[in-house]
Amino acid sequence: MQMLIISGVCFLGPGMFNALNGLGGAGQLDARTTSDANAALYASFAIFSIIGGGIVNMAGVRIPTAISCLTYALYTATYIHYNHTHNGLLTILAGVVLGVGGGILWTAQGVIIVSYPSENEKAKFISIFWVVFNVGGLLGGVLPFAINFSESGALTDSVYMVFVVLECVGACVALMLAPPSTIVRDDGSRATILQANTGLSEEATRVLRVFRNKWMLMLAPMSFASNFFYGYCFSVYNGAVFTPRTRGFNNLLYWTASIISSIA
Repeated sequence: MQMLIISGVCFLGPGMFNALNGLGGAGQLDARTTSDANAALYASFAIFSIIGGGIVNMAGVRIPTAISCLTYALYTATYIHYNHTHNGLLTILAGVVLGVGGGILWTAQGVIIVSYPSENEKAKFISIFWVVFNVGGLLGGVLPFAINFSESGALTDSVYMVFVVLECVGACVALMLAPPSTIVRDDGSRATILQANTGLSEEATRVLRVFRNKWMLMLAPMSFASNFFYGYCFSVYNGAVFTPRTRGFNNLLYWTASIISSIA
């Protein structure tokens, strides 16, 4: 059940963000503001991915995940402001805040998905997670395609509001996460989570030390490749070649393929 809850959280939070980003420029005709916001987002994301472990160690997974999910709603809501002012400063600042939330949320997700299942069930639950998570992107592609079907300009306020509401629901779902100490697996064993009484600086230092491991370094190129193409595929290609309506349809096909590959 806990795996379905964290899958639902990522379905409603990061999943909706992926769908919005996949529309090219977050559904705007000019993708420059979104590109600037993404640059700020991933800069703070990188920092808080390093210290996120210390935050999760001290505060647990439930509250940090819920608060982090709200940062996705905040980011999306700024596009309603942008629709009326065409001032991208608020969106860029929200990107920084979202980077903080994203780094913490994905750290908490990693704790849950690696530590909660038993060893022989990890692959199954990871597959389930990615299917549910990618359904968020698929649904996010359907919504603008359907709601914006008769529109040819940027996404309307109503589309962004739907995304905001769904992301806020994700924060509520995160409150259903149980403390690691209460998790009992199907075989009767308890989740194995090592609680380290370390501060943020010590945790960050330990994370950086991991990069001395040759196996970790060998994974780095794959990690880089898994996200590097997003900027081109979503903003440069999807944003430039298609209208907001057909971007949604293209997004639908992309995330459907991701779901199929997760099952395979």
